Amino acid sequence: MCDDFTAQAETDHLARRGLDRRTFAGMGVALSAGAVLAGCAGTVQADGGASDVTERMVSITTADGVCDAFFVHPGKGAHPGVIMWPDIAGLREAKKVMARSLAAAGYAVLVVNQYYRSGPAPVMESFAEFRTPEGQAKIGPMRALLTPDAVTRDAKAFVAFLDGQDAVDKARKIGSNGYCMGGPFTVRTAAAVPGRVGAAASLHGAGLVTAEPDSPHRLLAKTKAAYLFAIARNDDAKQPEDKTELRKAADAAGVKAEIEVYAADHGWTVADSPVYDPVEADRAWKRMLALFAGL
Repeated sequence: MCDDFTAQAETDHLARRGLDRRTFAGMGVALSAGAVLAGCAGTVQADGGASDVTERMVSITTADGVCDAFFVHPGKGAHPGVIMWPDIAGLREAKKVMARSLAAAGYAVLVVNQYYRSGPAPVMESFAEFRTPEGQAKIGPMRALLTPDAVTRDAKAFVAFLDGQDAVDKARKIGSNGYCMGGPFTVRTAAAVPGRVGAAASLHGAGLVTAEPDSPHRLLAKTKAAYLFAIARNDDAKQPEDKTELRKAADAAGVKAEIEVYAADHGWTVADSPVYDPVEADRAWKRMLALFAGL
């Protein structure tokens, strides 16, 4: 959600660590660049051996322009593709760290700059920057451009890009994972290209259940994917009915969905978030890997 409700949880977490927002913001870039995410250190390759990954920035032509993205994959062979939708702070070093770890586990990972219509990544160096008044003012107009139709158009272009890469195994399905605002984008990705997208993981996703006719939970019937909905406890406290509606929608659609409220607050899976929880992040990471194993 990244609203006042989750902001208070962040402030409380920082206080327990003896930090305030100003101090944490100053640590943001270092956290992004140097953190070893929970669950990542032990996920090099399925065979447990050392893994070399290849990475580069790429440009993807969409219906609305040219999107810059970070593409990372194992150095040899072809692997299932994964589209990663960042949280509200966008494509930055913290997301690249996460993508490298997922690539080392055997996936060809495309981390997109969802704000490409407004400018190249990074639009912010860390999540802490978003919590400043200047950061929120900057993100507002960029976020407004990410309509459901825009996300759907983008998803089609991202799937097409992956299917054009030698590092992607076209005989395997594509996965998607998304954080915060990126959570519902994973469902829209699965609905955009149902024949190709076989799994979607929403980590503390926001806006999955709305009153709109095209609410993500209403799109499940248009997909052929399996799902992981990892819900933050403070999001659940504010909207406890969402998990029930997701379950009803998944069951009605006949799709497999793991839906769980984690013992952590909104943003817990991302190392540069004030509420990062390494234990619960590791647990969510392992559940996501189990989901993607079916691609």
